[in-house]
Amino acid sequence: MPAPTAAPTALLLENIHPHAVELLSAAGFEVRTHRGAMDEAELVEAVQGVSVLGIRSTTHVTEAVLDRAPGLRAVGAFCIGTNQVDLAAAGSRGVAVFNAPFSNTRSVVELAVAEIIALARRLTERDDAMHAGVWDKSADGSHEVRGRTLGIVGYGNIGSQLSVVAEALGMRVVFYDSTEKLALGNARACSSLDELLAEADTVTLHVDGRDGNAGMFGAAQFAAMRPRSMFLNLSRGFVVDYAALRRNVESGHIAGAAVDVFPDEPKAKGDPFASELRGLRNVILTPHVAGSTAEAQQDIGRFTASKLRDYTLAGTTTLSVNLPQVAMDPRPGTRRVAHLHHNVPGAMARVNQLLAEHGVNIEGQLLSTRGTLGYALTDVAVDLPDGVLDALAAVPETISTRVVP
Repeated sequence: MPAPTAAPTALLLENIHPHAVELLSAAGFEVRTHRGAMDEAELVEAVQGVSVLGIRSTTHVTEAVLDRAPGLRAVGAFCIGTNQVDLAAAGSRGVAVFNAPFSNTRSVVELAVAEIIALARRLTERDDAMHAGVWDKSADGSHEVRGRTLGIVGYGNIGSQLSVVAEALGMRVVFYDSTEKLALGNARACSSLDELLAEADTVTLHVDGRDGNAGMFGAAQFAAMRPRSMFLNLSRGFVVDYAALRRNVESGHIAGAAVDVFPDEPKAKGDPFASELRGLRNVILTPHVAGSTAEAQQDIGRFTASKLRDYTLAGTTTLSVNLPQVAMDPRPGTRRVAHLHHNVPGAMARVNQLLAEHGVNIEGQLLSTRGTLGYALTDVAVDLPDGVLDALAAVPETISTRVVP
């Protein structure tokens, strides 16, 4: 039998919620925390000896980092997006990646609604005037959102929920998504982004972080928007040309804007922030906090940490974004072997033949494949002979294998 291993080490960056620390500590992890993000060089040093890494949106887990972290088993993105992780490189090295695709959906939706109303009523300008001692009781430039047409670009978890809430406020909703999506309520799908821009007087982006979305909204798209429209981006900073947005706000073509994400964001709280959007009237800037409510961060901390725990301690890959998804109930009196391999014919036959040659009886087994990867959980008799793991690791198709604690 393999000797008992030391407690796994988890490193959590970017001020991840204490619930994650509590959950992992209770599961037997040694947990280290760091309030800010790390650049590549810092991360390479920090991940030495780390089994589980937790990040948010600013820290990037690159191929170079993965190459220098042979003991890393899993990365948890305590947010929705995973574009800050090299998923292919992680998968090819046997590192599972998990995120929290649903936990902060409501928080993002509520901020979008609040900003739509604030922009329509020009609340930031009224607030600035009052703090400056100016009483400007006027309806000039102030409008209801009821009756406006909201154009949602990206109709996923956030966009679709925003659609429902916006309708409840009396807005008409149109949306555009690159894939076919079921319209909720009275929302209507547009066949193209241009069609949406021609109809909507408020446009909000909720697209994902795939490379193909980089620069998708620039001068041509702003020009296609209706005069005096409002614009929001609570998705990814690199999808919008903010210099073009500034020009359109200054010209008056865009009546107001709200931006929560930026191409280059500071690493830690208190760091200086620079953007061409600073100083514009009726432009709301927030520091990537759309999903940062106490409720959302608590849920994200619990959800993502539980995925990291279950993968480390049971081999479960449910909702992994880069590995085949496998979940199997534990069997009393067995040990579990997790085996990630290249998805080619005969790979599992060779694994099972090897176990048979060592006299290992299989009590239960579950296999799943995903593209070029195959992942199997195998429960075996407790008398697992010495040398079996080394033999499994030597199978040509093997990427990684371990006995799950």
